[in-house]
Amino acid sequence: MLVSQEKSEISLIKDLLVLLEKKEAIEPVVLNMSKTRLLTDYFVICTANSNIHMKSLRDEVVEFFNEKGKEIIYYDRGEGYDWILIDAGDIVVHIFTKSAREFYDLEHLWIDAERVVF
Repeated sequence: MLVSQEKSEISLIKDLLVLLEKKEAIEPVVLNMSKTRLLTDYFVICTANSNIHMKSLRDEVVEFFNEKGKEIIYYDRGEGYDWILIDAGDIVVHIFTKSAREFYDLEHLWIDAERVVF
């Protein structure tokens, strides 16, 4: 069962990356968080080039999860943020401004997490 769940998550993440690239998200990265203490399996991290782009990416990701039947636990609904979070349980999407991504540097903070390459 766990293997089929993992394949399902990977398939969903691949589809999500296609969407993010289509919507011109900057430098999307996937980190496998399953061996950390966090209660999630994957971080998907990307950068937006403006507040409008950030809102658009958030709305597209929320719609994507809804269409796939993936329950969203929480997402930032406001505007003007430097960092937007979309928590779908085993997959957490982080959308940053360029400066916030550099400042918070999640890829370095979680350096021990495996970087997933497709």
